[in-house]
Amino acid sequence: MRTACDNRSVSWRIRPLQQLLWICTLSALACAQAVPKQSPAQPLPQDSGALGLKQMLLRLQTTARFMQTVAHPDDEDGGLLTLESRGKGASVLLLTLNRGEGGQNKIGSNLFDVLGVVRTLELTAADRYYGVEQRFTRVADFGFSKTPQETFQKWQGHDIALSDMVRVIRTFRPDVLVARFSGTDRDGHGHHQASAILTKEAFRAAADPNRFTEQTRDGLQPWQAKKLYIGNVCGFGATTCPDSDYTVKLNTGAPDAALGMSYAQFAMQGLRHQLSQGAAAWNVEPGDRFAFYKLADSTVPAATDNGGHEKDFFDGIDTSLQGLASRLGSEASKAPFLPARLVAIQKCVNEAAAATDRDPATAADALLEGLQAVRELIAQLRNSTLSSALKTDLITELQTKESQFESAANLAAGVQLEVAADVPTGKDADDAFMAVRGQSFDVLARFSTQAAAELKEVALDLPPAWQAKQMSEQKHAADSSVAVRFQVTVAKTAEYTRPYWHRNDPETDAINTIDVPQDVTLPFPAPPVRAHAMYVLAGRQGVVRAVAIVRFKASSGDTAERALAVAPAFSVMLEPGEQVIPVSNSTASTVKVAVSSNLPGTAKGTLRIEVPAGWRAEPSSLPLEFQGRGEKRESEFHLFPASLQEGRAQVRAVFESGGEAYREGYSVVTRDDLDTFYYYQPAVQRVSVVNVKAPKTLKIGYIMGAGDDIPAVLKQIGMDVTLIPSENLKNTDLSPYGTIALGIRAYDTQKDLVTNNQKLLDWVSGGGTLLVQYNTGVADFNKGKFTPYPAQLSRARVTDEDSPVEILAPQDSIFTSPNQITQKDFDGWVQERGLYFMDHWDDHFEPLLACHDPGEAAQKGGLLRAQYGKGTYIYIGYAFFRQLPAGVPGALRLFVNLLSAGH
Repeated sequence: MRTACDNRSVSWRIRPLQQLLWICTLSALACAQAVPKQSPAQPLPQDSGALGLKQMLLRLQTTARFMQTVAHPDDEDGGLLTLESRGKGASVLLLTLNRGEGGQNKIGSNLFDVLGVVRTLELTAADRYYGVEQRFTRVADFGFSKTPQETFQKWQGHDIALSDMVRVIRTFRPDVLVARFSGTDRDGHGHHQASAILTKEAFRAAADPNRFTEQTRDGLQPWQAKKLYIGNVCGFGATTCPDSDYTVKLNTGAPDAALGMSYAQFAMQGLRHQLSQGAAAWNVEPGDRFAFYKLADSTVPAATDNGGHEKDFFDGIDTSLQGLASRLGSEASKAPFLPARLVAIQKCVNEAAAATDRDPATAADALLEGLQAVRELIAQLRNSTLSSALKTDLITELQTKESQFESAANLAAGVQLEVAADVPTGKDADDAFMAVRGQSFDVLARFSTQAAAELKEVALDLPPAWQAKQMSEQKHAADSSVAVRFQVTVAKTAEYTRPYWHRNDPETDAINTIDVPQDVTLPFPAPPVRAHAMYVLAGRQGVVRAVAIVRFKASSGDTAERALAVAPAFSVMLEPGEQVIPVSNSTASTVKVAVSSNLPGTAKGTLRIEVPAGWRAEPSSLPLEFQGRGEKRESEFHLFPASLQEGRAQVRAVFESGGEAYREGYSVVTRDDLDTFYYYQPAVQRVSVVNVKAPKTLKIGYIMGAGDDIPAVLKQIGMDVTLIPSENLKNTDLSPYGTIALGIRAYDTQKDLVTNNQKLLDWVSGGGTLLVQYNTGVADFNKGKFTPYPAQLSRARVTDEDSPVEILAPQDSIFTSPNQITQKDFDGWVQERGLYFMDHWDDHFEPLLACHDPGEAAQKGGLLRAQYGKGTYIYIGYAFFRQLPAGVPGALRLFVNLLSAGH
């Protein structure tokens, strides 16, 4: 596990590396079958060779720009995005308001901001299939919201999210703006409704020079999209829709020869990368699949037929390359050269398309001619007297064409550039090489071509203050490739490769702080080391670009690649990242600290622990020495708290070396089907001191579901907890256990639990206590009849973590033993009260608590107890999986009481 020293991000949830690698708990076989095996570092087959060339030629034929807005990852209409991008050649951008960091994780216990990192990786993996660019706003997913009013209250009004949406519109400059949702109650989730409400506002606000004037000062010009559409007009999955409810109806189930399947099916291959959303086994059957959208606003004349319908989003909009000349309007005299130039560029596209049909390699000449013509036109426009707004408009369009011509020419000529750090292949994802400030390393750039292209130059594109020195150049006659070696020295002020955003408290903050303003709205910062190669083919100049990569062994055993990243010289991690200490604790607690070195040679330093006033640590400090890169030293400190009272404290680790103090750590977040990024957290252990009485003699078995951290917290307060693997349940003797608890979504994810549920119920009947936490597969749970008496699971939830809670039976032992539970124990809860409450149950069940969101009826199905034979069965919808790791005192006391029920 890696760690780091830059202290901008104070997101504090630290997890073992094997969890951060997101091992699929749904079953290795299911993941292997469901998730496409395409390497995230390599282009899809549809974007390579002849297929990729035809895709680029399709894009060169149109200037159409399409932008869709959604709330969370997996909200997107992937089939529609794929149809517009891959089927029609439009430039397409997806704006997702937040990163899904407040959602439930279907494949692990990690939540909050680290979940946001992995969902960003999952979404960008899906985007490759859709063929779209990706952007985000600063607002965070704070959990399920029932109303847009609550959503905007958490997001500090409309303007923060709206500002970022406007920024993206002004930068991308779409012709058509499409909200995935309608902005009405029909959308359900308050975030969904908010995304459409904001989109309707942004359609006009982006064109208003008096809105968000700071963006104008940054050089962004106002932009008016021509049409605005809203979605969810007929309900998701609708196959029919009343004529009056939609304007555009598009068949995303139509097959595409280049994709080898329909647009919806191809999009689903991308969506299945979103494993944390439970998408592993999602599927789309062949056949028609319609997307319905309604025109909500427009600045162009109506293009509807007599029935009020359009055939396409771009009806009434000239999206031809030559149509750019019509944008000159009254300024036509300032650029009289534009129409003829555009005709010449279109001729190059047509010639390349005709050549491709005969022999793709012969298209390169026309494409390079078109590339040169576009570059000359951009320069001519820059030097013209056109207004700033019009100049920006035309150059934005032409720069897109420039990039498309570059890519198309390279595909036609078979030109490639590979750039890799010339370092040993990492043993695993965590061991891959990381660049360090002030250090040098070699980079090998290899240029190859299938045509008679002549290499003119290879150069590295480096951040400011970095240095590169060419060491050698070697030509290989066998494959006509050229290898150029560089020595790269990292600037002493180089930025670490890390998220550009953070939240001080991920459990309460709903807005991200932006640490690097120039990166705002991007999925991640750009990789630090890039390269380009200039070549000449048939007298015309081309360019090919690449990102520098490093190699490592994936968990599958295959060699994987990821972009070269910059990391601190040393990284510091505390384990556990959180600890709960009972007030009655009379012994020392232990904290483990791991320090890793990214330096190539011998390095020394001192590790020390900073504790609250009155506490002491033994030892107070430790000298550490490293012999090379990748070495890790693990140390253990004993903490002796003083006069414990309920409250919170922090313990920090600091490693000092070479006159610098390193106070932070990072984890490598990746998966074989995903790219890689890094999650940073301070070397801090958050300590919750809780006044809790916990029975030490009660033996507890815990069967993990999708993954949670409850067992670790219970062990910290001295309880006897044993993890029972679900696959061992059939042959496990349950008689030693007094209580067995099922982790979150256990029935959803553990087939062996479903198979052996009767064994658990028989054990309860014999005198055991069984705690069942929430499941999301409502239909499967109800069909399975897992409860001892009839009860109906629902999707009912209480999202307001501060909602009043009524104790229905205050004298019941659940609320008196071993801890006295009062209304105060429901203070300080985080994110939500609970989810997936029961809505019907027979008289054997007794509801113990009631709560509700504002304006709703009381929900009593969040905590139910039934006597079954000699034992006790308890259903729990309250979100203890969030409360216990957060050290919420009252929640911990109540959960201990539930474990103790019947004993």
